[in-house]
Amino acid sequence: MDSFLKEYLAILKLERNRSDNTINSYKRDIEKFLLYTTACGISDINEISHNLISEFFDAQNKEGIHTATTARYLSSIKGFFKYLFEQHYIESNPVDKLTTTKISRKLPVVLSFKEVEKILDSPDTSVPLGLRDKALLELLYSSGLRVSELINMKLNDLFFSDEVIRVLGKGSKQRIVPVGQSAVNWITEYLTKSRPLLMKKIKSQNFVFLSNRSTKLSRMSVWKIVDRYTKEAGIKKEVHPHTFRHSFATHLLEGGADLRAVQEMLGHADISTTQIYTHIDREYIRQVHKDYHPRG
Repeated sequence: MDSFLKEYLAILKLERNRSDNTINSYKRDIEKFLLYTTACGISDINEISHNLISEFFDAQNKEGIHTATTARYLSSIKGFFKYLFEQHYIESNPVDKLTTTKISRKLPVVLSFKEVEKILDSPDTSVPLGLRDKALLELLYSSGLRVSELINMKLNDLFFSDEVIRVLGKGSKQRIVPVGQSAVNWITEYLTKSRPLLMKKIKSQNFVFLSNRSTKLSRMSVWKIVDRYTKEAGIKKEVHPHTFRHSFATHLLEGGADLRAVQEMLGHADISTTQIYTHIDREYIRQVHKDYHPRG
């Protein structure tokens, strides 16, 4: 069964252009399921039945696996068996009749605008790394980027005369995202004063944000930067880089932005993913009513 999985993952990579993160996620999910089938004494892919798959999900529920994780398992396994059926490796698709697990979404943490300002004001811009961190944080909030999009951004992706940047998102899909004047100003200052001090041509490869070793920043470095300045700002919430993306989207919608426009800026393939921020907006409105209405 391992050979079927290797073939499927190769197809996802070469023909469907899925990201490494997505492929690794599918690999882990399907491997967990195949380990379960092996433990049940199954050695032939055609022996996997609808009932066996149902039992696997029952076992996950008993383990207390979060519904979002269970739904991801189902999506991964469905894709795998759909491929096997289309290639005539199996006689029937045992996943066909399984219903999609309902995901109970936990609303993400969002910063208020004042909290964002406190974090953005924390770096010491008189030193090169402080100026880099200031520019980085400004861009995270201004354009709602994912960490991978931020660290992979190159100098030729900046179109500041048009106040936009080019972003390479999930599945290598490009999009154009607006960038605010404050972020433009701080990034320009960083590029002028700090980046030349951090840059070594061979190592830097035109990446915008560089480490003190002249290479592009790692994901963990960005997490540490966000964590450091959140603590310095005295913010008690659990804040990570994606929190800036959540806050970016929520603040736009609170200000009256069109949902489709926010979807485009975030690079969401499905508008239902963007709609979670309308729920956050409604939660905010309910909290305001509760806090300030005399009979709240």
